[in-house]
Amino acid sequence: MKDRVAGKPARDVGPPALSAARPAARVTQVILGIDPSLRGTGYGVIRTDRSGPVALAQGTIACPKDWERSRCLARISQTLREVLQEHNPEVCVVEGLFFAQNLKTAIIMGEARGAAMAAVAEAGLGIHEIATRKVKQAIVGYGAAQKIAVAKMVQRLLNLAELPAPDAADALALALAHAAGNARYGLNPAKKI
Repeated sequence: MKDRVAGKPARDVGPPALSAARPAARVTQVILGIDPSLRGTGYGVIRTDRSGPVALAQGTIACPKDWERSRCLARISQTLREVLQEHNPEVCVVEGLFFAQNLKTAIIMGEARGAAMAAVAEAGLGIHEIATRKVKQAIVGYGAAQKIAVAKMVQRLLNLAELPAPDAADALALALAHAAGNARYGLNPAKKI
């Protein structure tokens, strides 16, 4: 405030998620974000430090339509175990539950979410969830933002050369939103599950 009164230029703090993604308590943290789905589970691993967030890994665990659900669930668990072993994240954040109009779809989504969470829990990580609208609000500034807007902002915040795939972008957005929520002035921390 004194600097502003004295006429010194204000420092640029960047977009909300980028400036807020610097945790106060920890200098460096590795966060795994997961956007669960039976046919396309997105994952993203970021590291936060004083210079800002950096993407370490991202991808989509794709399962063909002709695979049985059990085979897809096994692939989700196995792939996430490999990601956990390679990057050693300290915390995981998953997309919060949504209310599907189709009961069968809700059950299948719950199975995919369970397979992902079981793999993470086996590794001993704390698991948090953030509602989709809160993620979009934290990343784009608008809770009803389109997927493409989220992907473009994730690309910008993480300085990615290419636009991430939709499911991977959502997972990276979850990790960024969690980092922002744990920052010094984060108002709505993620719910631990």
